[in-house]
Amino acid sequence: MKLSDFDYELPPSLIAQRPTDQRDGSRLMVLDRSTRQISHHLFRDLLEFLRTDDCIVVNETRVRRARLFGHRRETGGAVEVLLVRPLEDGTWEGMVRPGRRLREGVEIVFEGVPVVARVEEVFPDGHRRLRFDGDVEALMESRGHVPLPPYIDRSEEAQDADRYQTVYARRPGAVAAPTAGLHFTEAMFEGVVRQGVGVARVLLHVGPGTFRPVESDDPTRHRMHSEYYEMDTEAVGAIQDAGRAGGRTIAVGTTTVRVLETVRGEEGLAPGSGWTDIFIYPPFEFRAVDALITNFHLPRSTLLMLVSAFAGREFVLEAYETAVEEEYRFYSYGDAMLIL
Repeated sequence: MKLSDFDYELPPSLIAQRPTDQRDGSRLMVLDRSTRQISHHLFRDLLEFLRTDDCIVVNETRVRRARLFGHRRETGGAVEVLLVRPLEDGTWEGMVRPGRRLREGVEIVFEGVPVVARVEEVFPDGHRRLRFDGDVEALMESRGHVPLPPYIDRSEEAQDADRYQTVYARRPGAVAAPTAGLHFTEAMFEGVVRQGVGVARVLLHVGPGTFRPVESDDPTRHRMHSEYYEMDTEAVGAIQDAGRAGGRTIAVGTTTVRVLETVRGEEGLAPGSGWTDIFIYPPFEFRAVDALITNFHLPRSTLLMLVSAFAGREFVLEAYETAVEEEYRFYSYGDAMLIL
C-alpha cells in the first residue's frame, strides 16, 4: 500500500466554498457494495434507504469559535490563535501564527477585552501551552471566529456560525465539524424517528489533526493525533436494540466510525470514554458499522483511506471519478455519499 494509491484528480472549481441553500438540498451518491452500483439522489431522499429498526449514529460535538485574532503585547505584531483543547492544569493547547516569534513568555492581548494569554511552553509538534488570565469560553463567544477549513478560500461569513454546525450539536469542543452531519435538518430527524429508525449519540471532539496531511509514502507510518471520545450506555443500548431487531448500524461520518470501532471489543460494544488515535486503512475488519454516510474527502487523506477500507479502494476511486464527472461538490460544505 502506497500513499499514491489514494490519489485522484480534483478540479479546484468542485471544492465547495459555501453550503447549499438548504441543508438537505445537497446531492447524495449511493454506493451499493453488494452490487457495485452507483446511483444519484438528493440528501433528503436518505429516508428511502433507511429501514425500520436501523439505528443511525451521530457525533454530537459542537464546533467552538476557536479562532482568535490578537497582537503581541510588547510589539503590537498581529497574532492568530487556534485553541485546540483545554488542558488539565487550566491552560490551553493552541496553534499560533506566526509560530517562530511566539516563544515562551510572549503575551498576547485581544482588542476590546481585558484578557491576556501567555505562552508557557512550546510543544514538540509546534503547538503552544497558553495560560489565560480571564474567561476563555467568554472570549471565544465574544471575539472568536468559526475555524473554517484551510481549503475554504474566503473570509468567515455570518451563515458559517450556523451552517458549519450540525443541527444536533450539543457539546462544545471541536475545531472542525463532523461534516457528514451538516446535511441533516430537524425535519429529517423527525422523519427518521417516525420511520422507526433509532438515533444514537456519541462524542468525538474533532481536532486539527483531521487536516494533517500524510507525509510518508507508506501510510502505515502515519500517526494520528489523539481525540477525546465518549459513548454512553444509552447509545450502546440503542445500537444493540437495533441489532437484535435485525437493523443496521449506520454511522454518520468518519468520526462516528472511529468511536464505534474504538469501543467495540471482543464481547461487543461497551460504553467508554478516553482518547483515541485509531487509524483505519485497508485492510480493516469493521465490527461495529454496517453502513456509512460521509462527505467526499481530500486526496491522500486518512479520511479517504477509512472510506476505502469500508467500501474497497477501487470502488471508492471509481465513485470519486464519477463524482468529478457529475460535478459533485467536494469537502466540508460539499455533497454526501451513502455506502450500503
